[in-house]
Amino acid sequence: MGAIKTQLKSDLVAAMKAHDEVGKSTIRMAISAIQSEEVAGDQARDLGADEELAVLAKQVSSRRDSAAAYREGGREELAAGEEAEIAVLEKYLPADLTVEEVTAIVTEEVAAAAGDAKPTMKLMGPVMKAVQARTKGRFDGKETSKIVRSALS
Repeated sequence: MGAIKTQLKSDLVAAMKAHDEVGKSTIRMAISAIQSEEVAGDQARDLGADEELAVLAKQVSSRRDSAAAYREGGREELAAGEEAEIAVLEKYLPADLTVEEVTAIVTEEVAAAAGDAKPTMKLMGPVMKAVQARTKGRFDGKETSKIVRSALS
């Protein structure tokens, strides 16, 4: 069992004792998502720490999308519920990178990929791959893409 899953299980017990309904339901969903990923595919396996973080990052991303959709539809109470769940899940994720930090990473990767040549959009794929490897779920992919596009144009 991964370290994050173990931490989630102990935090679930604490949330149950504290009668924290949001924490309890969110942690249960996170444990369920990790377990689903463990049994996905041909053979059951234990997930590594990076894989567990990826599952939790996907859960946070899904909730952010839901909160945005609820806000668009004028359902503030549902959006607030999603944001409360995001706050619970973010305790288990590494700190997000700022736009400035990602811009600096993009600048480094564009310089490395382009060398002495002028950067062009043909470098989008290699630069995105390098930047995603360095940011690993700590920054939104859509926003990363926008930053890379502006750096290459």
